[in-house]
Amino acid sequence: MTTSEDEIVAWFERQSKLPRADFPIGIGDDMAEIRLSKSTSVFITTDMILDGVHFNLQKTTLKQVGYKAMAVNLSDCAAMATIPVAAVVAVALPKQFGKTHLKQLHSGITLTAKKFGCVLIGGDITSWRTDAPFAISVAMLSRKAENDPIKRSGAKVGDAICVTGSLGGSHFGKHLKFKPRVNEALKIAQMVKVNAMIDISDGLSSDLNRICHYSAVGTVINAEQIPLSRDAKRTEDPLASALHDGEDFELLFTLSKQQCKKLLQNWHKPVPITQIGRITDTKKMRIKMPDDRTIDLKVKGYNHLR
Repeated sequence: MTTSEDEIVAWFERQSKLPRADFPIGIGDDMAEIRLSKSTSVFITTDMILDGVHFNLQKTTLKQVGYKAMAVNLSDCAAMATIPVAAVVAVALPKQFGKTHLKQLHSGITLTAKKFGCVLIGGDITSWRTDAPFAISVAMLSRKAENDPIKRSGAKVGDAICVTGSLGGSHFGKHLKFKPRVNEALKIAQMVKVNAMIDISDGLSSDLNRICHYSAVGTVINAEQIPLSRDAKRTEDPLASALHDGEDFELLFTLSKQQCKKLLQNWHKPVPITQIGRITDTKKMRIKMPDDRTIDLKVKGYNHLR
């Protein structure tokens, strides 16, 4: 792992003494699993987003903020191909906020939730007594689908690497209105055996690195195969935008070459799937450039502790 955020998560993992029988998935994946009985588990995730970091309230409506706060958590459900169930929301309000602001926020939260059958079941409201900024935190529960939950740690040497949608340029507005790939993840998991999966929240380079780390593998991706978004093409370096910008919230996953061929041949949904590379045994991330050079792929995605 190469960034301070990943280093502190690794430290938390080492401190964790959770019994695997009760908590089969713990720190270090997109959701944690709590086993309630031999046949029943619940999955949980949480994300906090901050004014001035993940959005700017001078340019963004509270409805958009509510939408995004729910969507980033729904994207974690998608990353493990689980089914969203319910959410609780906690907010820290600037001192000038009132019930009108909360109603606007609520409209965005419930708009996102209803699209995926997820209900808002409670939360907490607190208010700053200073000019501190607005913050919102969502904790979401999901349940197992017909497939097993897909972790980051299952990638195998020889696997194909695929992504949904297109990447880069999220700061042009995609990060406020993206569609969590919950339905696509569940459909993919029904069609084929996926070995590892993550959602691209911090950038392709960072999140691919996490799959490599937890699966103890390496990778080679092809720069010319990476699907560039229309907004990425507006930047000075579209490839760098697709590799490092983050907040695409597309799915990044690995599966055998045979399963990949089957998926690509039978995938007819509006959201495209693109094969961008393969898993290797080198434990290094490499990228083949358009001039045929193969170079190290540096981790330059978003770092929450930077």
